[in-house]
Amino acid sequence: MNFVRSDEVEAIRKQLDHPVIDGDGHLIEYNPLVRDFLVEIAGEDAAAGFDQMLGGSALARQVPEEMKRGLGMTRFAWWGVPTRNTLDRATAMMPKLMYERMDELGLDYALLFPTYGLTVTATPDDTLRPALARAYNRYYAECYGEYRDRMEPVAAIPCFTPDEAIAELDYAVGELGLKAAMFSGVISRPVPGAEDVRGARWMDTLAHDSDYDYDPLWKRCEELGVAITFHASGMGWGSRMSRSNYVYNHIGNFASAGEAACRAMFFGGVAQRFPNLRFGFLEGGVGWAANLFSDILGHYEKRNQDAIAHYDPTELDRNLIEQLLKEHAPAPVKGALDRLDDALLMLSDPGEDRSLANEFAEAGIESADDVKSVFEQKYFFGCEADDPMNALAFDKEKIPMGARLNAIFASDIGHWDVPDFREVLPEAWELVDDGHLDRDDFRAFTCDNAIQLLGGARPDFFEGTVVESYAKERLAAD
Repeated sequence: MNFVRSDEVEAIRKQLDHPVIDGDGHLIEYNPLVRDFLVEIAGEDAAAGFDQMLGGSALARQVPEEMKRGLGMTRFAWWGVPTRNTLDRATAMMPKLMYERMDELGLDYALLFPTYGLTVTATPDDTLRPALARAYNRYYAECYGEYRDRMEPVAAIPCFTPDEAIAELDYAVGELGLKAAMFSGVISRPVPGAEDVRGARWMDTLAHDSDYDYDPLWKRCEELGVAITFHASGMGWGSRMSRSNYVYNHIGNFASAGEAACRAMFFGGVAQRFPNLRFGFLEGGVGWAANLFSDILGHYEKRNQDAIAHYDPTELDRNLIEQLLKEHAPAPVKGALDRLDDALLMLSDPGEDRSLANEFAEAGIESADDVKSVFEQKYFFGCEADDPMNALAFDKEKIPMGARLNAIFASDIGHWDVPDFREVLPEAWELVDDGHLDRDDFRAFTCDNAIQLLGGARPDFFEGTVVESYAKERLAAD
């Protein structure tokens, strides 16, 4: 077949003097081959568990609606990949076809994240999960190996324990030679004492207040030069627990999961303790990031280690408040002033542990500038091409402290929200046509920010790729 750019894509590319890097496309795995690898790695018993996963929709339909709540079952993705557009379905499945169509799509280089391999980071079966990770990562390395000058398959790293994650990271990056890795920043764990109740879960965000010490994992990522890209679902927890409506559960779910991971990395101090790490929060856009940045600044202003003294119960002038109440309180309150201490206790308990008063200590934050530095230099946010909120990342007048957030162009090709792969670049360009982004903004969005995320963690990331020379210049300039 002859894959020719549309006039629209051709017109956009003629106006660009930089490559276009897709920071979050998706491949679709050929699961029969993955199953063969799984049998080699862990045997037929593991493959039988994999078969159950593949048929999960049919099994879920057999569960009566009234039983799903107690089982913690919610409506997950269905009809999630291209069908009518058969060419696009085959493109996502076959690396050679994707490679041949890259120019047609207007893309120079793409990170290709898993589709079915997304299950690796959420499968609760401690026996199946590590074997499945190994099978999928082998698939990515073997099937995409000869095309990596333009497409980089992303390893799936399960994070139920730090040791598990390190072991798979060493295999995928150290042995197979993959350069990019996908993590889940939220792990659903059973509530202690209710392990047999499937719906009783809490979300571990791997940094602040985790039951595990994940620092060895972050250290290993830093040693290997691996950018930490979080790609997790927020469906099935919080308010996204509909038993019947996937769209209800899907809206905002990636933003919710990304915000949880981002907040945990910040308050857990990971970004400060590991200065060479870069963090990507994918598929949720950047609107939530602007809100989180603003919220953290607002809380820091009012509740940093100095400002919190404004609310210290010992600072209350007991005599003055009693006198004011005697003069101004309604009669029923005046009649109960002998119980004033009881009235003053709630939310103002002087017995609080003062060693925990500085809630920004673990984060390593000592100023608002420190907050800004983390968001501008360490954090990157995957934004789908058709999201109009992408422009917010570049609008310094609307973001506190004139900050500029690192939005990354993410096509999401391979999934249901991209009916036609050829439209992703034109959809991104609409923000330029509409006057929301200038050419420098578009360069950062579709190229430079991705280079900083990946090359900032590993300067040689783009060696041997079609964007090597441009990436080298940008990294040297920054």
